[in-house]
Amino acid sequence: VMEKQYVITLSRQFGSLGRPIAKRLAELLGIEFYDREIVEQTAKNLGLPLAVIKDTEESLKTRFFNMGYPLGVGATEQQDAIFNEQSRIIRDLAEKKSCIIVGRCSDFILGNDKNFLRIFVYASYEERYRNCVDILRMDQDSAKKMIDKVDKARKAYHLHYAGYVPGDQNNQDILINSGVLGINGTAECLKEIVKIRFGLDD
Repeated sequence: VMEKQYVITLSRQFGSLGRPIAKRLAELLGIEFYDREIVEQTAKNLGLPLAVIKDTEESLKTRFFNMGYPLGVGATEQQDAIFNEQSRIIRDLAEKKSCIIVGRCSDFILGNDKNFLRIFVYASYEERYRNCVDILRMDQDSAKKMIDKVDKARKAYHLHYAGYVPGDQNNQDILINSGVLGINGTAECLKEIVKIRFGLDD
């Protein structure tokens, strides 16, 4: 039987463990998982160093957006080129086979396709802070700074390109608090949702 094709986008708050949840969910569903690959491919296609691409979504360059710079000011020009290339790669991957795509405005880029599910993973500040310290092994000070910095940067980036903030309920299908069930439990729960949503058999 031809497996029906579907695409899941998973955006997440920093420290909510959204990435390991997405990875686990991909394993449970037996589908592809794309995250860093998109960044690497973008760097290759644009002939830019990986660090430049890696940082655009979460770098302090987003102060350009926050300050309302007109588009086309040096840094934003490069960011636009990167965003457009990433969008192309994301659409390409989504067309090939069932997959989970993490972050990078993929929820916005792929629009409202019928075989498409947008998930947002969040957790309380305390939970995220604990994850940063216990699981990501950050020291307490860096954990607080990182949560603050990445939240601000992702918000600015998403608002700039998608026109809404990450996790905006009008633009997501499922919002789930990873603090309730942890990595495995959240992935298991999402697997059931995906199966119902796309009418999949085990």
